[in-house]
Amino acid sequence: MLKPPVIRTVALLAALTVGAAMPAQAQGSVLRMAPLTDLRVLDPLFTTAYAVRNHAYMVFDTPLAMDAKGVPRPQMVDSWSTSKDGKVWTFKLRAGLKFHDGSEVTPNDVVVSLQRWAKRDLLAQAMAKAGGVFAAAGKDSFTLTLAQPFGRVLEALSKSSSYPPFIMPARIAQADLSKPATEMVGSGPFMFKKDEWVPGNKIVWVKSPYYVPRKEPADGLSGAKLANLDRVEWSIMPDPNTQAQALRRGEIDLIEGVGADFIAPMLADKDLKVIPLAPFEGIMYLNQLHPPFNNTKARQAILHIIKQSDLMAGLGYPVNLRMAHCGALFVCGTANATDAGSEAYRQPDLALARKLLDQSGYKGEKIVVLVPSGVPVLGPLTQIAVQQLQAAGLNIDAQSLDFGALVTRRTRKDAPDKGGWNIYVTAIGQPDLESPMANANLSGNCVNVVPGQLCDEALQKLNADWLSESRPTERRRLLEAIQRRAYEVVSYVPLGQFVPVIAVRRAVKNTQIMEQTGIPAMWNLSK
Repeated sequence: MLKPPVIRTVALLAALTVGAAMPAQAQGSVLRMAPLTDLRVLDPLFTTAYAVRNHAYMVFDTPLAMDAKGVPRPQMVDSWSTSKDGKVWTFKLRAGLKFHDGSEVTPNDVVVSLQRWAKRDLLAQAMAKAGGVFAAAGKDSFTLTLAQPFGRVLEALSKSSSYPPFIMPARIAQADLSKPATEMVGSGPFMFKKDEWVPGNKIVWVKSPYYVPRKEPADGLSGAKLANLDRVEWSIMPDPNTQAQALRRGEIDLIEGVGADFIAPMLADKDLKVIPLAPFEGIMYLNQLHPPFNNTKARQAILHIIKQSDLMAGLGYPVNLRMAHCGALFVCGTANATDAGSEAYRQPDLALARKLLDQSGYKGEKIVVLVPSGVPVLGPLTQIAVQQLQAAGLNIDAQSLDFGALVTRRTRKDAPDKGGWNIYVTAIGQPDLESPMANANLSGNCVNVVPGQLCDEALQKLNADWLSESRPTERRRLLEAIQRRAYEVVSYVPLGQFVPVIAVRRAVKNTQIMEQTGIPAMWNLSK
């Protein structure tokens, strides 16, 4: 069984001290990275794809940020105060904040950005249900006024993923949210070079002359964001072997997601450093807008078909970087891990699965599965899952497409035979899963979600109760109730838990932020 993330990370890093580091080069250089997937959309509120989030962290900043221990810290904000009844929060911005066009960051920019964010993020929407209203207050402050106290204000304003509250100029933030923003002007440490962006080939950022870092040392996503690099380039290389060879030759400096077959050789390479990330969970989404998965029994049948141990072994990760089985939807090895509701699905039961499919009315119709090409983990994970579904008797129509096309197609409401879909597979990291506050897949939200995902009022109420509850014992009871309900209605199908790794040349220094957060942050790095 995998150890908890921090212990496992430290243990693995301790094993990688063999070999002398390469001589340090002068700061102010170029770093080239092979990302896990291409960047096709720029707007961080338009998709939960990690490539977009990682891009946004270079361009934008957030009001608060989580440190390595998950504690909210000031980031764009200098300080804050709260009224005695907890209904009025006042946040003061720190001096010197400027956007990449040289204009000052104003409280109005922050307020309009947070209003836009609240239309997407579930935690922000829960805050809005508590009556939360943002407003500018003078030349350097903004307020949050609540109808009733909301105990997760600081966590919301420092949310690290899906969706972080990135701040942009009001003119961009107030644009129509029905289509993604294309103007990338932030106040972060790097500026996006749209004129050098070649989708499918290269993405470029350069050091911002306007960014003034905080004075505190970097800690997780908080503290000083020092742009030691003049230029950051993403080189799109879908093939893991091509990535590995380019890294060894020094043509790139970093691989975001190392192919499983290349982990062991990279561990033995004295010129490379391997950094384990926080655990990821493979997830299968079943489109609940269309047959057969608009029927709960058909969804439950898939749970009885999937064998996690075979899926995880098939990925090829070393045994210390994968689990044979994980029933915890809030991530095994964390404080919120529980087996509640998962007990019946630990071992496959194909006879029961076929019975449930018959009861659901499934008559062998084609099931469209979207298979991403050229994406380490997701492609193989989907293909192995398809084999398990076919072995159970399902009529699978596996359609291969690049990841950018898949991200677009999964938003369609069309019937599967009209350009829609029945199944697609993804992998999601611990920060987006480890609590009801983070795990949007278990929210039961009926609006503002990817078409085909679960709408369930019982889950919505359980999540609302969990958010408002302060007693630890009752919060635990509600958390377990959320997971039981999620298994009962099948929010999604867990495919297993594994630990992906980043590989970086030892010429690259100051990789602590990546080690702490699992996000390939480019600030503070140097060559």
